[in-house]
Amino acid sequence: MATKQVNPTRMELTRLKKKLATATKGHKLLKDKRDELMRQFLDMVKVNKQLREKVEKAIGEANKNFVLASASMSNETLAAAMLAPKQEVLLSVSSKNIMSVEVPEYKINYRTPDTNDMFCYGLAFTSCDLDDAVSSLSSILPDMLKLAEVEKSCQLMADEIEKTRRRVNALEHVMIPETKASIRYISMKLDENERATQTRLMKVKDMMLKEAHGY
Repeated sequence: MATKQVNPTRMELTRLKKKLATATKGHKLLKDKRDELMRQFLDMVKVNKQLREKVEKAIGEANKNFVLASASMSNETLAAAMLAPKQEVLLSVSSKNIMSVEVPEYKINYRTPDTNDMFCYGLAFTSCDLDDAVSSLSSILPDMLKLAEVEKSCQLMADEIEKTRRRVNALEHVMIPETKASIRYISMKLDENERATQTRLMKVKDMMLKEAHGY
């Protein structure tokens, strides 16, 4: 018996069969999409873990060098050294499509190509620990942006995986079973009506023969 009221006609049966075929095809496509999203999501999680460990280690080293520089330099000298930066970082944001998910892409450009411009102070009056700290932060900046890009992509893909999972479950456990039940119900009703019609025709035939031949 169908879970909801349907009109037991051949037109409705044809419509439901088409609906079932479309739902079955859509269910397979969504399952394939969900599996591919999960595969790419797990790959991104591995990359995210590696980048986070690398960035946290580099930031820890830079902080240690800044502490050593602060210990060997006065606060006024350190503040004056960092007062007027020479280099400028420009960030451009774009996006790419992964399985219908728009994920961000970050790219950095420097105002000048000279790598020495990251040192905005004279090297003669500062500590080498400050040089190491600035160099560490400068070299880790691309990885920091890549980490932000991957983490945002993981978040967006996790949301899409959840949406796809809900659609797959709705088709698999609700729509497809209800449509199959409706098809069975209509088929049973049509068969029942056909048998009833055939029985009536046989009775009419018997009555006509009886009237025509007197038996």
